Amino acid sequence: MSPSGEVWGVGVGPGDPELMTVKACRILEAADIVAYPAPFEGDSLARGIAAHHIPPGAEELPIRISMDPRRYPQTDVYDRAYREIAMHVGQGHKVVVLCEGDPFFYGSFMYLFERLSESCPVEMVPGVSSLTACAAELAFPLAARDDVLSVIPATLPEEVIADRLGGCDVAAIIKVGRHLAKVRRALEQAGLSQHAHYAERVTMAGQRTKPLTSLPDETVPYFSMILVHRRGRAAS
Repeated sequence: MSPSGEVWGVGVGPGDPELMTVKACRILEAADIVAYPAPFEGDSLARGIAAHHIPPGAEELPIRISMDPRRYPQTDVYDRAYREIAMHVGQGHKVVVLCEGDPFFYGSFMYLFERLSESCPVEMVPGVSSLTACAAELAFPLAARDDVLSVIPATLPEEVIADRLGGCDVAAIIKVGRHLAKVRRALEQAGLSQHAHYAERVTMAGQRTKPLTSLPDETVPYFSMILVHRRGRAAS
C-alpha cells in the first residue's frame, strides 16, 4: 500500500480539556477522520475531553473496546481498527486517533501504532500524563537529584509490588482500583505507608486527593494512583 494520507496519534491529557496542548488542538481541528477508544456502552472519555476541537465535518470512528483489563490487548479490535484507518489513509484522509493521557504511557494507541507504522506514516503528539497530573494536583514533586522513579501497576502480585517498592526512591502506583488492599499491605511491608498520597479522577469532576492513611475505602476507581517518596518529599 502506498498511502497518501496520514495518521496522528494525539494525547488529549488526563481529563481537563484545558490540559490539551496547543498542537493537539491544531492537529485535531484539521482532521478528516477522528478515531477514539470507547466502551461497548456509554461515552468515550477521550472524545469527551477533545469534543470542542473536533471539526463539524469530520467523520467519527469509535473503537469499541472492553474495559475489562483481563482482555488486553484485544487483538481482534485493533486489527479491525487498523484495517479501517489504513483504508482512510489510502484514500488520502488525515486520521487523528485520540488517546487519554499520553499515547505511549500505558496508552491504548500503542497497539494501533505497532500495526499502522508498518504501512502508514504515523506522527505523534504527546499529552499530559496522569502521572504528572497527579503530582501537580497533590503538590507532590516527583523526583530530585539522583532519585529513581518507578511506575508500578497495582495489577502485579503483592510480593512483586513490595519488592519494587523496596528498591526505589519514589513510586507511582497506577491502576489501583480493586487492588487497593494488597497495595496497602505492600506499602506497609516496605515501611512507606505514612508517606503515601492518594489521588483519583485527577483534573476531572469527582477528583479526590488525600493521604493514603486517611482513605477509608476498601476499593477505589480504576482511574486512581498512589504517589510515595521514601524521604517523604523529593526536596527533603
